[in-house]
Amino acid sequence: MDIISQMQEQVNTIASIAFNTFGSLQRDAPPVRLSQNYPDPPPLPATNPPEDASNFPEQPKIMSAALVKAAKQFDALVAALPLAEGGEEAQLKRIVELQAENDAVGQELQRQLEAAEKELKQVQELFHKATDNCLNLKKPD
Repeated sequence: MDIISQMQEQVNTIASIAFNTFGSLQRDAPPVRLSQNYPDPPPLPATNPPEDASNFPEQPKIMSAALVKAAKQFDALVAALPLAEGGEEAQLKRIVELQAENDAVGQELQRQLEAAEKELKQVQELFHKATDNCLNLKKPD
């Protein structure tokens, strides 16, 4: 997989971790009092507590560590990108060279395709002749 694809995958991973982190924190956070002027929030129902309610204080640490790790991996991928040498003019020159090389390879592939199609026609004609000969040599019933 090339670096750009790896970077895209890493951005998706970071987004997924962030989405899951925010969702988990929102879902599992205990209710808090907004102001002294408001009454205490109602207690959580005892019938359906979150699975990790006892581990809630550790969740932000674990999730933020995963997010930081993913961000560091992304930074490592960015650092692995090749540096642009010579500025924009050199890059445009390299693009023109690559396009010319691509055109040459495309023409060669086109010639090979045409030769393969010609050979296929010849093989098909020979096959038809061979099958006609086999059918014509068959004794009539």
